[in-house]
Amino acid sequence: MVDQNADDRLAPVVDAYGDLYPIRHLRTKRVGASAARNEGLRYSCSDVVAFPDDDCRYPPDLLQKVARFFDGHPEVDGLTGRLVDVQGRSSILDFDLEPGPLDAMNIWTRSIEATMFLRGKSARRFRFDETLGRGSGTAWESGEGSDYLLQLLSEGASLYYDPSLGVIHPQPVPPYDAKAMRRAYEYGCGRGRVLSKHGYPLRARVGTLVEPLKRVMVCAASLRLAQAYYHWNVLRGRSRGLLSKVDVPQARAARAKKAPPASRESP
Repeated sequence: MVDQNADDRLAPVVDAYGDLYPIRHLRTKRVGASAARNEGLRYSCSDVVAFPDDDCRYPPDLLQKVARFFDGHPEVDGLTGRLVDVQGRSSILDFDLEPGPLDAMNIWTRSIEATMFLRGKSARRFRFDETLGRGSGTAWESGEGSDYLLQLLSEGASLYYDPSLGVIHPQPVPPYDAKAMRRAYEYGCGRGRVLSKHGYPLRARVGTLVEPLKRVMVCAASLRLAQAYYHWNVLRGRSRGLLSKVDVPQARAARAKKAPPASRESP
């Protein structure tokens, strides 16, 4: 457990579950989701690493399915699934409904942090970009999971997507309120930033703008103005991220650089 709180509010959680399984309680002053994941990776020594959100839950048989997959596919470094609501509908993203390998082009509809399961030896070789993600203190409030998987892919990792692996997560919208509009913009910024950082071709950059633009037009034409404004914020955010200045050679060097060896201290 990576604890970024200044107080002891999580102590009762550790006390309540400490008898069921060992919990290593790590305290850090560094903030942000990516920083917390990196801190956890430093101390991880497990065969499989996952990054569930605090507002999602695993169905009872999910981890069993993941374990069976890795046992049957020793050549695969990582597995991703789909976020779904309680009715089984895709949540947050328009997920691809067909299984298959991940690559740089389909990663946007076949992965998200909460559905990532990676072999520990592969996961510990890389770190999350701490300028990306919630709490980073930058405009890039998403995209850290995609960036992380792109690092693995750049080193030849084999990643597979199975949409039947569902992690339950509530639908983020509606309502189309101020919070949703802000999230649309910030998440759009993150996606554009990752596209720019990894040097995506012009076709992919244009495509990531055309998608929300179409939705703006369709929603506006049918007088669904709140939805139109939501997708307009997605478009604005992606545009800002795409136009952000990234030192591409430096970013590629950082992407290819392996992370320092993980700590093997016992829990």
